[in-house]
Amino acid sequence: MTRSTLVNWLIVLAVVALAALPVVFVQGEFGGSDGIAEEAITASHPDYEPWFGSLYEPPSGEIESGLFALQAAIGAGVVGYYFGVARTRRRLARGTTPEPERPAADPT
Repeated sequence: MTRSTLVNWLIVLAVVALAALPVVFVQGEFGGSDGIAEEAITASHPDYEPWFGSLYEPPSGEIESGLFALQAAIGAGVVGYYFGVARTRRRLARGTTPEPERPAADPT
C-alpha cells in the first residue's frame, strides 16, 4: 500500500468518525441552529418582530429535508467537478495522461 493510499484511507476514516461520533454520543433530538436562535431571541426579546419571512415555505418537513438534500447534492457535484477539472489540468500540464482501462481478457 502506498503512502497516498494510506493517507486517503485515514482521511475517510476520520470523516466517518466525525459523522458517527455525535450520533453515538449525543442523546436526544438534533435541532437546527435556526430553532435555537429563535428560542434565544424570543426569551430575551419577547416583542421582537422579524424583518421579513421566508420566500418559500415547504408544506411539510419531508419536503424541506428533501430540498436541503438536493442543495447538498448539487454543491457536492460542483465541488467534485472542480476537483476533477483541476486534477486533469494538473496532469495535462505535467504531460502525463492516464492510461485508458483495457477490458480484462476472457478466461474461457
